[in-house]
Amino acid sequence: MSAAVDALVPARAAFRPVVDLGTGAVVAVEAHAVPLDPLPADPVARDVRAAVEAAHAPADLGTRLPVQIGVRAETLAQGDPVLAELHQGLTATGRRPHEVILSAGGGFPPALRLPVTAALHGLRRAGYLVALDGVGAVHAPLDLLVDVVPYLVRLDGELARRAGADPRRAALVTAVAELAGRIGAHLLAPGLTAEEHVLRARDLGVRLVQGTALAPPEWRPGMPVTVPVAAREEPRGPRPETTLGPRVSEFTLPAVTMPDTATADEVLAVLTAEEGVSGVVLVDERRRPVATVDRGRFLLRLSGAYGHALHAHKPAARLADPPRTVPHTVPAIAALRAAGSSAGGATGGEGDRVYDDLVVTDEVGRCAGIVRVADLIRGLTR
Repeated sequence: MSAAVDALVPARAAFRPVVDLGTGAVVAVEAHAVPLDPLPADPVARDVRAAVEAAHAPADLGTRLPVQIGVRAETLAQGDPVLAELHQGLTATGRRPHEVILSAGGGFPPALRLPVTAALHGLRRAGYLVALDGVGAVHAPLDLLVDVVPYLVRLDGELARRAGADPRRAALVTAVAELAGRIGAHLLAPGLTAEEHVLRARDLGVRLVQGTALAPPEWRPGMPVTVPVAAREEPRGPRPETTLGPRVSEFTLPAVTMPDTATADEVLAVLTAEEGVSGVVLVDERRRPVATVDRGRFLLRLSGAYGHALHAHKPAARLADPPRTVPHTVPAIAALRAAGSSAGGATGGEGDRVYDDLVVTDEVGRCAGIVRVADLIRGLTR
């Protein structure tokens, strides 16, 4: 393969926000880039270069939200040499693997099943967040979701739109939503073009959405989004009864992370660029949470007398709190109890941290996302 990814040229970029219907916040950014010069003729080289340029596209926009980029299943199936080149190109963007969601699309026929599964497992071990695209319409056996355990399940866009008017397709979306929740994956409905699409998606159990119903094609990170359901707490259907109730993974959202060496000024730039970000998780070189920066308390400290002068160029950890962590496998009710019992150790007094985000960790203690306590309360009282 060529070394084209080493010398990137300016590209026409398009961005689509991933919006959390529970809070109305943008939690990730999907990026697409169209190079100004011709792409390589080799489809694998072309796909790798397009993915890397898409990851580069948000670099000058000041966003630290996770970036979502697409890669064809056929490209991933080529194995280690292609994965190494992809990793090298993505590393050059300055983003850590856990800040990139790699979405595999194009279908997964039997001949690709084993190599694609192996590739996705390899990307997960490297720290990337992986997604399966087009679920519900492309060739993607449901047990593939169980084998891969993706971070994100992207519905087919047409399926997501038509589910509002077609009870049979609505049943399919509900089934995928239930499966995603049971395996700890997020479900995303892309391509929603009308308010009723968004309303119906939420009613069917979808929490993450994309489309022109929420943001125009010229949207850029930092611009507002329109969330038709943000002020409507319409009741959802009854949740199937389970012994311990939903797991905390069902409520987990992507986290905005920064190195634990970040300065207060660097954290301030992230918080001012993204109004919907409730805080930042400071992580070590192994992506283990070291501290959490609460948006409200942090901004209050910096806005006080001499606050910026005293703290701007010092480590942000000085204004942070110990992380309140919960394993991704625990029941949500246990996480809610942990939130209440651990609130007394906050900087600033007893009970200040009752509504602080919880940091969800994976099997080896790495940050897997955050959970907002208000989401737990809403979800468990429905």
